[in-house]
Amino acid sequence: MSKPPRPERPVAKHAAATPRERVLAAWRGVDVSALESAGKNHGRSLAKLLPEVMAGLGLDRRRAEAEILKVWNHLVDPRVVAHAQPTGLHKGTLFVSVDSSTWLDEIVRYRRKEILDRLQHSFGKETVKRISFRVG
Repeated sequence: MSKPPRPERPVAKHAAATPRERVLAAWRGVDVSALESAGKNHGRSLAKLLPEVMAGLGLDRRRAEAEILKVWNHLVDPRVVAHAQPTGLHKGTLFVSVDSSTWLDEIVRYRRKEILDRLQHSFGKETVKRISFRVG
């Protein structure tokens, strides 16, 4: 006695990508390629992931800010360093506190461009776009 032929099972309309997946989909009667791809390893290497994480946390900006604070004393004239210190970096603007209005006037009039040029040369024009001096 021979068995009656099995009725064909309906196959999903989305064809599987590989021959193996097409055969399995036809045998099972469904297209499970989406489920099979869900089980695959979608991990990314740390080298690709770390820059995204750093950017998301703003660590690049904080690192640049810390570097500016460290090298300020070496990049800028010692007489200016004695009266002005950077306090922060926000959206490309470096904020610098000056101890007196006399020194504020001196720095803004005669030394702002020189200081900005040195910082941009060392850190890039995108990191330090402007400098804001204030008494405080």
